Amino acid sequence: MKLINVRFSWDCSRNCTRRLSGKATMASPRSRYLIFFQYFGTKYCGVMAAPPRQAVLGVQNYLEKAAEKLRPSTPIKFVISSRTDSGVHALCNAAHIDVEKKPGCPPFLESVLVQSLNCYLKPELIRILGACRVPDTFHARFSALSRTYVYRVATGCSYTYKMPVFERDLCWATCKGHLNHSAMQDAATFLLGTHDFSTFRSANAEMPVKSPVKTLIRAEVRPSSGFLLHPSQDSDLKFWEMEFQGPSFLYKQVRRMVGVLVAVGQNRLQPHHVKSLLESRDLMAYPQNTIAPAHGLFLKEVEYCEADLEMGRTEREEPSSWMHCGAPED
Repeated sequence: MKLINVRFSWDCSRNCTRRLSGKATMASPRSRYLIFFQYFGTKYCGVMAAPPRQAVLGVQNYLEKAAEKLRPSTPIKFVISSRTDSGVHALCNAAHIDVEKKPGCPPFLESVLVQSLNCYLKPELIRILGACRVPDTFHARFSALSRTYVYRVATGCSYTYKMPVFERDLCWATCKGHLNHSAMQDAATFLLGTHDFSTFRSANAEMPVKSPVKTLIRAEVRPSSGFLLHPSQDSDLKFWEMEFQGPSFLYKQVRRMVGVLVAVGQNRLQPHHVKSLLESRDLMAYPQNTIAPAHGLFLKEVEYCEADLEMGRTEREEPSSWMHCGAPED
């Protein structure tokens, strides 16, 4: 089985465009696309749409507002692959959309769709990375095989104001010395595999109906570098990354896992305490004031099976000019 990651979405977009070169008897009025996008999450209430009258909106609100200017026959709804909370960033998230045009009009070329949406998103900290035409049976959320999150931590910063300006809102600056890397990695091994992660979930509306059993494929703790490798010659600043991969995650699961691992790194907890927390299966057993803040978390990638993205021969369209039929607004 061949897999494809959304971090290579621009390659996927080119490949999909090449697949559109075969002729078809008639263009379909509705086409489904997988859209890859990234965003700086600080100014949004999360990726999901918020009520229009709310002061702070979600990334989805702006995506759908930009899509209105494509002049589709029906409103375009972004079906988001992976939800992220307020303040959480995405290096690459994904969504599928259905674009319906007038009968006889060819579908948008992927390159045109990307260029147009980016044009209408210019004021926002949101960027479309690529697009790929997919079958109508494809679903951005349920077809995903795994999600990967990265959490960034900075240590050695005695005061928040000493953080480099380019790192603000992009990592968690702790003020309790450097981290015990080996202890954190030992603790992370207890999280691997399939477990009841009830202790590592936060309460929300889905809690009564969503199973707490999740599978963690990868949990890695590693030293990293900042966006500026040498912010100052005498700085004691160090950066760390924690990366987690799994088919899906519970609400705030990654931030709660990070909080406990950092506590282990600061010698406030021991590695075996992570095993005990897992076995307790009780969210009330989670140590108070330990959860990591949102702004250090990044959705890194979503993984799909390439076979799920393949268009059947009868679904392919002739990439003729879009300028004469439902062109985007200027």
